[in-house]
Amino acid sequence: MLTTVRDLGAAVRDARRQAGLSQQAVADRAGVPRQWVSRLETGSNPGAELRKVLDLLAALNLVVVLEPVPQPSDDLFDDLFESSP
Repeated sequence: MLTTVRDLGAAVRDARRQAGLSQQAVADRAGVPRQWVSRLETGSNPGAELRKVLDLLAALNLVVVLEPVPQPSDDLFDDLFESSP
């Protein structure tokens, strides 16, 4: 689960490395400068344009899947209090 810009950058970097691609190769595919890819991967580009991020993900054959944040179970809290006197 990605929750920060740094998480996204690390995931992009890992996917790029697994694909055996350089930052320049991915940048060329996505139509962005190599420095932009570098800043995204390090999390130092928090205002990155969404269209460019999506283009970069497409260049790495990645997709975004949205799903609700898991909610903690009330059962966990019930179990904690059951053992109290």
